[in-house]
Amino acid sequence: MTAAMTPFSWSPEQWWALFQHFLTLSLLAIGGAITLVPDMHRRLVINDGLLSDTDFTAAIALAQAAPGPNVLFVSLLGWYSAGLGGALASTLGIMLPSSTLALAASRWIESRKDWLSVRAFQAGMMPVTVGLLLATGWLLTPPVNTQPRALILSIVVAGLVWRTKVRLIWLVMTGAILGALGWV
Repeated sequence: MTAAMTPFSWSPEQWWALFQHFLTLSLLAIGGAITLVPDMHRRLVINDGLLSDTDFTAAIALAQAAPGPNVLFVSLLGWYSAGLGGALASTLGIMLPSSTLALAASRWIESRKDWLSVRAFQAGMMPVTVGLLLATGWLLTPPVNTQPRALILSIVVAGLVWRTKVRLIWLVMTGAILGALGWV
């Protein structure tokens, strides 16, 4: 654990600032909290220096590997950057507004699913979600940015996922074996 990751090191005012940041991000979470990783990185690593790049990526990888909701990485980022108060602040900040808005919007959309404007809005949000996911993927895969073999492997895997019905677990296992062998 780095010095920036020492639990219980922040004051309530700093937890409040973290809560407000995640509260704002929550309302931008089109496609899930994972699409907000670039802005979380900007805030926690670049601007505030609360985490290193390695700690940030490790926190996301650990939370994504654990069973449970996809959004657990936010709690782990909060814990690593500001202790227990940071974990609570980030979790509440990311969950409260988006959950409330999602519930209200899904009920509204369900009652109007035949409207052309509703269908058009849903279709228009798809490229935004895909773009945010691509930005997240690019940020979390520095080897792809610098190693041609990793880029080729990423393209092959994307093509397999897109065009075949290969189970993802086989692709993950293949990637783990290639990584263990030092290929990427």
